[in-house]
Amino acid sequence: MEMEQLLSMGFSSELAAQALAATGGKSTLKATEWILSHKSSNPNPNPNQNPNPSPPPFQPKLDRFFHLHTKLSTSPSSPEPTATTPSIHTVPEHDPDDDSTTPSPHHNKRQKLQYPKPTIQLGKTDRTHEPLSERMRPRTVFEVVGQEHILGNNSLLHSAIDRNRIPSIIFWGPPGTGKTSIAKSIINSAQDRSMYRFVSLSAVTCGVKDVRDAVEEARKMRVKNNKRTLLFVDEVHRFNKSQQDSFLPVIEDGSIVFMGATTENPSFHLITPLLSRCRVLTLNPIKPHHIETLLKRSVNDNEKGLSQSVGMRVDVKDDAIDFLSMNCDGDARVALNALEIAATTAAARVADNQLEQNDEAVVTVDDVKEALQCKHLAYDKAGEEHYNLISALHKSMRGSDADAAIYWLARMLEGGEEPLYIARRLIRFASEDVGLADPLALNQAVACYQACHFLGMPECNVILAQCAAYLALAPKSISVYRAIGAAQKVVRESVGQNEGVPLHLRNAPTKLMKELGYGKDYIYPPDNPSSSTQSYLPPSLLGYKFLDWPDQN
Repeated sequence: MEMEQLLSMGFSSELAAQALAATGGKSTLKATEWILSHKSSNPNPNPNQNPNPSPPPFQPKLDRFFHLHTKLSTSPSSPEPTATTPSIHTVPEHDPDDDSTTPSPHHNKRQKLQYPKPTIQLGKTDRTHEPLSERMRPRTVFEVVGQEHILGNNSLLHSAIDRNRIPSIIFWGPPGTGKTSIAKSIINSAQDRSMYRFVSLSAVTCGVKDVRDAVEEARKMRVKNNKRTLLFVDEVHRFNKSQQDSFLPVIEDGSIVFMGATTENPSFHLITPLLSRCRVLTLNPIKPHHIETLLKRSVNDNEKGLSQSVGMRVDVKDDAIDFLSMNCDGDARVALNALEIAATTAAARVADNQLEQNDEAVVTVDDVKEALQCKHLAYDKAGEEHYNLISALHKSMRGSDADAAIYWLARMLEGGEEPLYIARRLIRFASEDVGLADPLALNQAVACYQACHFLGMPECNVILAQCAAYLALAPKSISVYRAIGAAQKVVRESVGQNEGVPLHLRNAPTKLMKELGYGKDYIYPPDNPSSSTQSYLPPSLLGYKFLDWPDQN
């Protein structure tokens, strides 16, 4: 390895071998210094050699290979190169206009920049392998950006931290809004940190045994050291009922302070006893100007920020930050990770262009677009956002707002919703909200479903949009919807005692049934169109009106 590096610098194989033999053969730097000092002290050791030899075909610039002073490099405790100082391995290139030179076997190769690992101080853990979003987590709640409604001066959480009385909490919000970050920073913000011990579990990876072990250890710490355990459970909605039940007694006796994070509605996914013992705090998507603050903080933080990801200084253009903050849907994790990828692209461009080591990676809006690929959409086909969007579509059509209906339809399609699901909802709407006001609406909706089944996405998007617009602009009537609802209520509540079918309405296919009176006195309406004396409801429900429609008579 050392021999190859010396040869790539332009030294002869004989001289490189002598230098490595003299210095132990383990350090390219020492071998290079030996060669330089050997040449300076004995420029012409061979008396038979021509005293005026022609210059070598390539004279390496050693300051481009080594950026440390000799005294530091020979010290056993010499530090690593800094994060912003790349080392460059230069490969000599043959000059086609110089016939006196002999091209190296490695000629016509470009320079390759090799950025050393960022400097790691003694006693600190190397975190450069962690994603930027993980490294930039706030250490205290005072570093949290956004979510003022739960972190304000007069908020429940702020007061609890000030008084050192942290309650059990469920953090509910979309991904990337700070649920885990706030939970982890609370213990560092407490007035007396020695009272608490932080334990983190993930409902994705741990099972019943892990929960029981954590609970048992919390009880022991409570008895022996009078120390409460702050138990944080990420994705707590994935725990089943028995796993959630195991937390109840230790929350009750104060052995643990329970903190859970969930992206799903706690009312549907967490048991009622657990909710009664915890306060539910709702987190909102982070606003663009707060995302911008987080991105700039990561650029300016030399200790754990963006420069540590790529090993060099990084400059991010303002328009790139603006674009990223507006297109991450309030998800700080998406914004930070996309910025890290964009910075990696910019650093690779520096290497490809063979720039000097003091140049910096410049992240442009094109780099950000490439890293983001497409606008991030907060949508979960099996979660609450799924129902929120279909509800918005339904209500927009009911309100005859075709523009809003098409917008919410587009949100669902771009989020990856199954088009046949949307088509089924449109069929329901055609009867529930349009009904008898435009009976052809049902035909339109059924035809839409069939067309979507034939074509699929993306071609069926315009068919769904046409149907949604038709239903939004159609006249509305919910008389049928109300009629079936009223009739089902009467049946459920047995208002008419659920009597049997009147005899004159029964079919009589056999002689015995006719003898029993089935079908007796039934008036056939086609033969007696003017007859209106025949009743069709049970006797106890005579005169009941279910359908309120002006033209029913």
